[in-house]
Amino acid sequence: MKENHYEVVIIGGGISGSAAAYVLARYTDIKSVAIVEKYEGLSTLNSKCTANSQTIHCGDIETNYTYEKAAVVSKKANMISKYGLQHGLNEKHMFAGQKMAIGVGDEECEKIKARYEEFKTLYPYLEFFDKETLKQIEPKIIFDRDGKERPENVVGMGSRGGQYTTVDYGAFSNSFANNAKAEEGKTCDVYLNSQVTKIANVGGKFYITTKNNLSISADFVLVDAGAHSLYLAHQMGYGLEKSCFPVAGSFYMTKQKLLNGKVYMVQNPKLPFAALHGDPDLAEGWCTRFGPTALVIPQLERYHGHVVTFLEFFKTLRLDSKVISAGFDLLKDSDIRNYILRNFLFEIPLINKSTFIKDVRKIVPSIQPDELRYASGFGGVRPQVVDKIQKKLLLGEASINECPGAIFNMTPSPGATSCLGNAKRDAVEICKYLGKSFNEDKFHAELED
Repeated sequence: MKENHYEVVIIGGGISGSAAAYVLARYTDIKSVAIVEKYEGLSTLNSKCTANSQTIHCGDIETNYTYEKAAVVSKKANMISKYGLQHGLNEKHMFAGQKMAIGVGDEECEKIKARYEEFKTLYPYLEFFDKETLKQIEPKIIFDRDGKERPENVVGMGSRGGQYTTVDYGAFSNSFANNAKAEEGKTCDVYLNSQVTKIANVGGKFYITTKNNLSISADFVLVDAGAHSLYLAHQMGYGLEKSCFPVAGSFYMTKQKLLNGKVYMVQNPKLPFAALHGDPDLAEGWCTRFGPTALVIPQLERYHGHVVTFLEFFKTLRLDSKVISAGFDLLKDSDIRNYILRNFLFEIPLINKSTFIKDVRKIVPSIQPDELRYASGFGGVRPQVVDKIQKKLLLGEASINECPGAIFNMTPSPGATSCLGNAKRDAVEICKYLGKSFNEDKFHAELED
């Protein structure tokens, strides 16, 4: 079989891998790129619209973001909006809408007020919503089923509209790949149904082995394969000081549109995962979806039922005393223990909905059990990386670049939002390694402010 050689091979055809292909094709002088994807299409796992909250996480209403992190994320988030507008994806796969973070009770209300004062300089469009305003723009937050006003003080901060909030990242993935293929003078091939089983570095050239026996080699390999990125890095002997707790997120769907926009709650700073929020679901007629839950599962993927993913999980976990110690350190905190227990109960049939609805009522006090259903088949798996040396979770994105000529990315939220910014970061490194050029001016003019 003839060997197909590329300057760059990207393993993983989700939003991160397809964005990388687009950035390499459009903003560098690299001539040949390939995407190698395990399944029958791009973004069939965590980037498809049912597997995530379809949110552009720009840091304005995510109360677990510091000002410094929000400043970085907002720049990357703007790239998604600018790309969507340039390619006519607005009101097709990208939508503007209302969004807010709310505080319930005096303590949380003070936190929202303080956060608004700090963050309004970073986001000039931010508004502060008192209880009277919320009655008008998001009444389900305030009134119970009898039309009575909830007793707690409630305030919010956010935007009534005009900001792009909701994206079908699966559709964006296909747009990135198609536009990469369309770049004149460039080759961008996409190999589907091609599961990578091994990467071998022989004399600085990388050979990619797949289950369907493709013959592919590369000068540089970029691995954007979610939790499998760490699995493939470990196979090559890299990133051995890192382990992975795959965290599955599930959702509950309402039978109607309950909220006018996205509603987030104040994050408990002790918890490593996002607080529950309500989102209008673009794939379900804008019915409100609540979630995500967070449950560590022994699989690197969800809803595919492959026994092999269990085996890959244990290989990637690399269980030892350091991993166990990191786990016990988390469980020592009662807030974290209770959070883990509640999220376990959210997955158990018969009691899951009655347990979950107690949390939902903090956002919509009037909601009743018959208005909510477990969204079967919704949700994905995010790799929460454990640093075995520091014995702690690494929140956010993680990369392994110990191997010259290869990068392995693990991108939990906000990885989809940051995909173009991350792609730029990697493209600069790839060009440096290959002796190629990155067109900073063109990238800035088209995708940055």
